[in-house]
Amino acid sequence: MENSVKDVEGHTGSDEACRKSHHPERVKKDLTSRLNRIEGQIRGIKGMIDKDVYCDDVITQLSATQSALNSVAKILLEGHLKGCVVDRLSEGDEAVLDELVVTIQKLMKK
Repeated sequence: MENSVKDVEGHTGSDEACRKSHHPERVKKDLTSRLNRIEGQIRGIKGMIDKDVYCDDVITQLSATQSALNSVAKILLEGHLKGCVVDRLSEGDEAVLDELVVTIQKLMKK
């Protein structure tokens, strides 16, 4: 059974492809900045591998990068809970809770 959802302009659709987040501009800037730093960290790690840097040093950088990714996920999860989930629950869409459980399970696998 498909749920009817509204996109950013308030249009109603019947598939998940039309769903969008509604992050404030400052949050988007913060997330983009964090992801740009993570991208730089990944490039640095690739360079370390190319230069045969000591394994423990590479693992330390991988750990720092994973921590940075987890921080991005926490910010997104908080926004999702306070925005998307609350909105959908207020519209009577309790299927969002099942979706949320799956999302949290995915995050906990890491």
